[in-house]
Amino acid sequence: MPSTATHAAAVEQRPDFVARQLIHKANPAEVLMTGWRPDGNGGFVASAHWPASHGCYATGRTAVDPLLLTETVRQSLPLLCHGAYAVPMGHHLLWDTFSYELTPQALASKDRSGPLELHVTCLDLTRRGTRAAALTLLVSVVQGADLLAQCTTRLTVQAPAVYQRLRAGRGTPEAVTALPASAAAAISPSALGRARHRDVVLSPAGSDTSWRLRVDTTHPLFFDHPLDHAPGILLLEAARQAARMLPAPRRLPVMAMETSFFRYVELDAPCWIEAQPLRLGPDGHRRTVISLRQNGVEHFSAVVKLGREPDHRPLPSAQTGARIIPSPARGNVAVPVRA
Repeated sequence: MPSTATHAAAVEQRPDFVARQLIHKANPAEVLMTGWRPDGNGGFVASAHWPASHGCYATGRTAVDPLLLTETVRQSLPLLCHGAYAVPMGHHLLWDTFSYELTPQALASKDRSGPLELHVTCLDLTRRGTRAAALTLLVSVVQGADLLAQCTTRLTVQAPAVYQRLRAGRGTPEAVTALPASAAAAISPSALGRARHRDVVLSPAGSDTSWRLRVDTTHPLFFDHPLDHAPGILLLEAARQAARMLPAPRRLPVMAMETSFFRYVELDAPCWIEAQPLRLGPDGHRRTVISLRQNGVEHFSAVVKLGREPDHRPLPSAQTGARIIPSPARGNVAVPVRA
């Protein structure tokens, strides 16, 4: 029988998560954030705790799961907006751009469960009255002595009435009838870093470089609560899976992604995913341009960088990044920062 001291230690180690409403989740079991504090230099430190096991995220001895990383950063945004930037509850946080790059430490197989910190620096801030109206943030994700990733994001904040006008009568789940979920692509979920077929978000479209977005509105992570559109976290995971699905000598891990959100992906029309592989870069990394289109119009784009090909020797002048330059003609229409 465990001693009183052992039980007390277990209770002490149990993380104390923030209220689910502060990070826009319905299921308390999906909350990752444990708090935040000012860093004394004008920025903030948000604390989180990664699970030892989970139905969707890759856990155990593994590289950092980009989906878990992205969701952790996403949860930190409403937490800080409501707590540090005077954004009222009920306001909508809309993604404009989001990018991340994993470090070599993040690619090492290691048990990542436990506490971590997000060091957040505000690069640009626009206010409307006392509250934040738009933010550009730099986020460094640190666990112990390891820097796991650097992320940057721009988001805007809209009052409920403004959001309803932006959505033109489609701003509530009740206003939209979602299409039934299409069949998952014929691939082992493990090849995409997932454990369940329901976590495969691609459906076949008759080509090695195109798919239909698989939208399952009963999925416990992507649709933790009813939504009137496909959430940004689902689009990011679709881009990651599409880059991994492309024919290649070996399946390489996703190391980085730069994304832009142009329009909402609606639930009542099919969304098509197109992948355009680029030539192997001089740095030995493969990159792919991913585009999500609906009704013939691009709604989301990403440049996905995969791990370096083994035995590749980069040239001294190797370029290490590829950037998305949003088209001024179409502009960016931000997508809500939700799971």
